[in-house]
Amino acid sequence: MTELLVLDLNAGAMLAVSLGGSAVRTVVDGLDQFPDGVVVDQLRGHIYWTNMGAPDPGAAPGTDPEFFTRNGSIERVDLDGGNRTTIVPPGTFTTGKQVAADFEKGRLYWCDREGMAVLTCDLNGGDLHPIVVTGQGEADARKVRNWCVGICLDLDRRLVYWTQKGAAKAGDGRIFRAPMDLPAGADPAARSDLELLWQNLPEPIDLALHGIGHLVWTDRGAAPDGNALYTATVQPEVGTPQVLSHGFREAIGLAALGTCFYVSELGGTIRLVDVGAGTDTVLVRLGNPLTGLALADL
Repeated sequence: MTELLVLDLNAGAMLAVSLGGSAVRTVVDGLDQFPDGVVVDQLRGHIYWTNMGAPDPGAAPGTDPEFFTRNGSIERVDLDGGNRTTIVPPGTFTTGKQVAADFEKGRLYWCDREGMAVLTCDLNGGDLHPIVVTGQGEADARKVRNWCVGICLDLDRRLVYWTQKGAAKAGDGRIFRAPMDLPAGADPAARSDLELLWQNLPEPIDLALHGIGHLVWTDRGAAPDGNALYTATVQPEVGTPQVLSHGFREAIGLAALGTCFYVSELGGTIRLVDVGAGTDTVLVRLGNPLTGLALADL
């Protein structure tokens, strides 16, 4: 049975929600390091998630702090929530955000926000290295336009897409893409093959590819253009972003199934936008800030 996995910041838990929204259960608890991105390896029977790690001591619990210490990590459990394992230990990178995977080649890809990078490693945490670096040093890390947040993969074309959200409510968000495979000897901080798709976006967060050549993303920026769900073509040409839904309360996570898009909010709900049926409804109210979303057969 397909369910939605969602990360609950205040509860420190990964929850499974039925697609109708009527049933909610805990898969993993004790997630006390600000979990953010989640991805499911259905074939091997694993769930992976990133942790943002320890926030600045002055940040309020359950919020999205402006700056984290270097304490990001990645963990894994079985589909039933057992055998919890840390595969990338805390401090290996800075702030874990959305995560994607090429399970055929056995690799994870994720964004390191204040670390200003797109990183990859194998499924056990080995061979960890950046494929894109957008800034270096603390001065660059405090420039929010350098922060990498959302990520998705086009495995057919071997492309990686990611967001750089910009400062809160500043209209400085951007979305990029580049080949997934870093050329031998290339410097991830000086790649000549990066492509800027859109700029001056409110505050783009998580990404997903959908259908043939369409990108969909959440945006938590200020109204009227932010707090929305967007889509645009990326193949064969890059199109103009269009709003699929608006009026969210800090839209974050995104999962797609057929014509349905599930969106988690820091405001505590999961919304279901069914573009085929033309409906836009609250699937479930969980009350706590929610981050990553993924579909899974548990």
